[in-house]
Amino acid sequence: MSYVFKGIRWLLGYIIIIIDWLTRPRSPQHSAEKRAELDRATANMALYQFKRCPFCVKTRRTLRRLGLNIELRDARNDPKWNAELIEQGGKYQVPCLRVVDDKGEVSWIYESSEINDYLDRRFG
Repeated sequence: MSYVFKGIRWLLGYIIIIIDWLTRPRSPQHSAEKRAELDRATANMALYQFKRCPFCVKTRRTLRRLGLNIELRDARNDPKWNAELIEQGGKYQVPCLRVVDDKGEVSWIYESSEINDYLDRRFG
């Protein structure tokens, strides 16, 4: 029975990826100055995510819509990012945005809606 559910989840995951690809928002065209400013502002951010997670897709769409170059870390397939998410973030949940502020303080933002709200407030 669990094989059936795994198969359904696998299939749905790929359907989500295809729909995302077909309906993907366009990245805005930023000037070189604006691009450099955004890259500096996002240099200390990383998104821990799974490729086929619908909530991660939602967050990646926000990154694209805002034209942000935030490092994507595959917490499912990379043991390093998996361990870092659990040990430093405190739980195995994606999406999770790791933000290091100007003082070097690290914060971990969970939940796609909270991450998207944060990114929209800061960069939208």
